[in-house]
Amino acid sequence: GCELGVLASALPNGLYAFGSTLKSSVATSAFGDVVKAVKTAVPGATGVSGVANILYAATHPQSWDLVAAAVFFACTLFVMKAKSFLPKSLPPGSEVVIATAAATVFSVYYGYEGGMVGEIPSVGSDGGISLGPINIPVELKDVKALLNVPIAERCFDGSMVKLFITAAIFSGVNFLSIVGIASGFESDNNVPWSAPRELISQGVSNLAAGAVGSAPVSGSMSRSLVSRMTGASSKMACIVTALLWIYMMPYMSVMSPTPKAALSAVIVSAVVKNVVVPKKILALKGNDFIVGVATAAATAITSPTLGFGAGCVMFAIISVLAPSPKKKVA
Repeated sequence: GCELGVLASALPNGLYAFGSTLKSSVATSAFGDVVKAVKTAVPGATGVSGVANILYAATHPQSWDLVAAAVFFACTLFVMKAKSFLPKSLPPGSEVVIATAAATVFSVYYGYEGGMVGEIPSVGSDGGISLGPINIPVELKDVKALLNVPIAERCFDGSMVKLFITAAIFSGVNFLSIVGIASGFESDNNVPWSAPRELISQGVSNLAAGAVGSAPVSGSMSRSLVSRMTGASSKMACIVTALLWIYMMPYMSVMSPTPKAALSAVIVSAVVKNVVVPKKILALKGNDFIVGVATAAATAITSPTLGFGAGCVMFAIISVLAPSPKKKVA
């Protein structure tokens, strides 16, 4: 379900010059009426829009932007198939760099007019935090001011109970996402993981995020899959990525003309196989298969939070009404 959501978020910029084109087309179609009906019945069903986008795009290829779709499909096929013909001496992930660079060159020399990365904010000589020769565009906040921000009043009708419940559900869903990501790395790349370690690291990260006024820290299915695709399999990959983003920011304007269709292709190439053939769900048996399919569908149509809740409820009901037979011990 989460991977289908990732696919849905990438398709608008992949098949259309601008992602808003697909959204407006869906809104005026029969799919838009279905989305409105579902959201009226279930206000938290944010994922139904993404599913509707996929269905509309798949059934209306005549609405695709020719150039954007060509860039998208070319980059997707190259990233997925390049390992079979690129020199083995190249480091993992070279296909991603080559595809993105080629799309950027195409955009510059052929005047691509679709959605692009666009202007990247620069930092003044005296702005941000200075790390050697580089200035990072980060504004330090007063801790006391952060503690006085009326989050509950702004977002939860003044109720600390609602805030706590929402935060608790987010924590549970976030941890399930991390479990899925980590178990995938373990089964496919033989990278061991520890549930207590992940809980502690996520807790510390979110405490730090709250202290500086950042958004909550969570696991990312799309970024993790792209990282795995490029050969990353250790904590060092996170450190290197963070440092590169910090120190390369003044030079990232080179990415400004990169078509979003190419970036969408990288994401799609990492998740499309699992969406088309969900091996982990197909490997389930009996009641587990029913619960797995229902949870994935609920997650795709609604949201990870509601999907998680629906899966728990269905598991409880099925466990009572049709318990799985106990395995005989020899």
